[in-house]
Amino acid sequence: MPPPLPPSERLLRILHVEDVALDHDLLIAQLRRAGLRVEARRVETLAEVEQTLPEGWDAVIADFDLPGASGLAILKRLRELKVWLPFLLVSGQIGEDMAVEAMRNGAADYLFKGNLNRLAPALLRAIEAAEARNARHEADQALRQSKQRLHELAGHLQNSIEMERSAIAREIHDDVGGSLTAVKFDLAWIARHAQEDIVRQRTRAALDTVTSALEASQRIMHNLHPAILDQGLVAAVEWMAQGFERRTGIQCTLRASQEQMQLPAGVPLVAYRAAQEALTNVAKHAQASRVDIELSMQAGVLTLEVNDNGRGIAPEDLAKARSFGIRGLHERAATVGGWVDLSSNSTGTGGTSVILSVPLEDDAIEGTDSNSAWGES
Repeated sequence: MPPPLPPSERLLRILHVEDVALDHDLLIAQLRRAGLRVEARRVETLAEVEQTLPEGWDAVIADFDLPGASGLAILKRLRELKVWLPFLLVSGQIGEDMAVEAMRNGAADYLFKGNLNRLAPALLRAIEAAEARNARHEADQALRQSKQRLHELAGHLQNSIEMERSAIAREIHDDVGGSLTAVKFDLAWIARHAQEDIVRQRTRAALDTVTSALEASQRIMHNLHPAILDQGLVAAVEWMAQGFERRTGIQCTLRASQEQMQLPAGVPLVAYRAAQEALTNVAKHAQASRVDIELSMQAGVLTLEVNDNGRGIAPEDLAKARSFGIRGLHERAATVGGWVDLSSNSTGTGGTSVILSVPLEDDAIEGTDSNSAWGES
């Protein structure tokens, strides 16, 4: 599509609010002498202005002194109606205070009837400014819509990932776990009935291997689909903290404002995954000796805070293009209307703090159990 013509080269439709026909003719003649192509309509009252707005105008030019309503009153009414047409005031006399108030209320310019030399350039400038403003507004709106679609896509992808994880966890439980358990029973039977020591020794070694494989499959299942969340978010995070301390040797403590938290569907899983990602980063990068986790729900906001005493994160690390873990935290939080704040001190005492905040609807908190989180995964 070719770009639109500039205002100076196209037909301009002008709504002229003027009670004197001769003044209307003089104003239109002035615009045409300046080389503008103009199609104008004269109205006299505010009611007529409102009636003709749907016809589509490029600008409104209004006299200041009108019967029944001033030009300033017409301008204010247009703004009340969310009509953002370029608006110029033309008057035989207008005080400085009134001119300032008109500009404050959105008038593009004001001119005196006795000197209309500035009318054409003022009109063109007002129309160009309005079109630029509209273009920015449309671009901003398109950007917001694009961001919203990206958030929706991120949420859909997260839900798809969780569903896939859940399916894989069920397969591990049903197929791998069931098979390993059957093998464990068979090996135990062989160990009880074996006559030779070497057979019993090899059988016990095989039992140890199968037991380790069962434990690994259970750990993988929990990571893929944390069924512990059925016991509530606090219990799930506490279980995670204990497992993290046992595996890494890093002291990990949990403080919670209450034992049970009634949360809307989807929120427990988001909080659990945020804590999981934060602890994973601590284990990989922080070189910390202590991690503190705090869960609280106050004033309708769920807050999860994970603090460590490690080496912190340098600003350049936060700005890395491939910092997908941090981006994932933000995107995951956005799926439930929350956000993530991350602060770090890579000098001095060091340490990193990850804070997830999720505003909660009162009726959702009272009426929804945390167990319902699995309906979203």
